[in-house]
Amino acid sequence: MSRGPLAGIRVLEAGHILAGPYATMLLADLGAEVTKIEPPGGDLSRQVGDAYFASINRSKRSVCLDLTTGEGRARLGELAADAHALLVNLKPSAIHRLGLTYDHLRRWNERIVCVALTGFGLAAGDHPAFDYVVQAATGVAALTGDPDGPPTLPGYSSADNSAGMAAALGLLAQIVSGRGGQVEVSLRDVMLSQLNYRASAYLNEGTEPRRLPFGAHSYYVPAQLFPTGDGHLALFITHDGFWKSFCAEAGIAGFPTMAERVERRAEVLAAVTGVLAADTAAGWEARLRPLGIPAAAVRTLPEALGATPEMIVRAGDFRLVGSPIRIAGHEPAYGPPPALGEHGGREGP
Repeated sequence: MSRGPLAGIRVLEAGHILAGPYATMLLADLGAEVTKIEPPGGDLSRQVGDAYFASINRSKRSVCLDLTTGEGRARLGELAADAHALLVNLKPSAIHRLGLTYDHLRRWNERIVCVALTGFGLAAGDHPAFDYVVQAATGVAALTGDPDGPPTLPGYSSADNSAGMAAALGLLAQIVSGRGGQVEVSLRDVMLSQLNYRASAYLNEGTEPRRLPFGAHSYYVPAQLFPTGDGHLALFITHDGFWKSFCAEAGIAGFPTMAERVERRAEVLAAVTGVLAADTAAGWEARLRPLGIPAAAVRTLPEALGATPEMIVRAGDFRLVGSPIRIAGHEPAYGPPPALGEHGGREGP
């Protein structure tokens, strides 16, 4: 097995909570050497709990520096001189004040890549930019939930995690270019980007985004959650071949084209809801999947983890979900999350 495609790449992380640490953990899983630069009190996620911290900080090193002091900033320069990249997610004012930009660090290393992961942009000020706030600000919350109910949010930090992936991509892209420089990724921009076809429909066709019952897709019919005899089923019919196979199994006739199904959405959904009531969600999944029809019973997270034991890894004392990136010949060596200042610089008794 190889040491990983990013073996030899040294990344510094000055971040907290979720977005930045998630980005660098993905890089560490691929073999990069990631060193957390933590303030004397540590990454705020340490205060949330050990399992939370471990979920986004496995396989890293920790150096504790007080960047408000001359000694701390000098040590940062020494680390930057030997690093390929620095990824930071803090308020813009803190990023500038603590010298965590390319303009500041280039004196030690002209080729270092500095990634600023912020809420609204490095020059946009310090407006609070927590995950749920960004989902509300970008239209995600307004698109989520039942049309007759209030806007709602998914049950996980989609903005932070998505921004972390984008930041890791931007970091690697600039390293591959062979040039140092400043890279910016904001949670707001990432979430607007992820509303791609919704935004395009509005910008080009004037189509106002709207919520549909059971999370129904705006283009495909039927493509949503459906109640069954027991539990809910996600059914995602995206072309006429899927529909033909589904009709043969479910005993439905008519609506042969997607255009007709979109035009007669209410009739199609009534027909599908009626036949799905005759079996359980698990039963329909077992019947439809062998036919190549996209369908899945709605599971809880514990049920989903139980069904995918290959995704559970051990990192020190913690059982975690492993890397989603699989590369032939590389098996990640998942290390434990670091103790605060474990690899140098810890202050205090």
